[in-house]
Amino acid sequence: MSAGRITRSGRKILGGGKAGSQEQAAGQVVKAASPGGAASKRRIQVQYEVVENTDKKLKWEPKNWRKQLENIRQMRSGRDAPVDQMGAEKCFDQNAEPQVMRYQVLLSLMLSSQTRDQVTSAAMTKLREHGLTVGRILETDEETLGKLIYPVGFWKNKVKYIKKTTEILQEQYGGDIPDNVAELVKLPGVGPKMAHLIMDIAWNKVSGIGVDTHVHRISNRLKWMKKETKTPEDTRVALEDWLPRDLWSEINWLLVGFGQQVCLPVSPRCADCLN
Repeated sequence: MSAGRITRSGRKILGGGKAGSQEQAAGQVVKAASPGGAASKRRIQVQYEVVENTDKKLKWEPKNWRKQLENIRQMRSGRDAPVDQMGAEKCFDQNAEPQVMRYQVLLSLMLSSQTRDQVTSAAMTKLREHGLTVGRILETDEETLGKLIYPVGFWKNKVKYIKKTTEILQEQYGGDIPDNVAELVKLPGVGPKMAHLIMDIAWNKVSGIGVDTHVHRISNRLKWMKKETKTPEDTRVALEDWLPRDLWSEINWLLVGFGQQVCLPVSPRCADCLN
């Protein structure tokens, strides 16, 4: 595989001697005179030097995963899944100042939790029309904010998360967002999956794999785990143990779209799947 990594959207970023055989240690038999003059047999153990095995243990990886990955890339080549048109990478203002863009990425991912991309995109459009900056959201009361983001999943809770998070950003980060996972997950409503995606999209840094319900489900269906995992966070840890780091950014984008179109949660379209 060539150097560099593939982003979520599929964009590539350039960024001993011979071993001898070992004989078995066999006892050497010699004769020694006994006090009575009769010969007796005495076994002398000969200890041979043990040659240490310096071969490194191969890291576990699932069978045929590279072929399966290429098949998924082929099935995703049309780039026409909801995540391709309305995912977090498409919801922020591309012409805004970098600090504003990062804030909008953060909010789009907060809204996306347990919400379809179409609903998140519509809410982000209304927010941007309203004015989606730290200052503007601080000026917006919770009732108005609720009307803007409705009907995203758990919108009432998310109103509170957005207001509190925005206050923290203003007070502690000068209106910008944290540039590391440890501080991102301290923000209200931000979990590990969001944090890793924020790092990738907003900061262009790969800190880990963003594992949502699609990545979790498909990774288990493909047997990409040593054993079945119960939570997305368990899946993230298991994937990062063997998946090459230059694929960490791409894998979320690939599997989310694949899960939206083919490997559905219920009644998956297995007949249309190359795997």
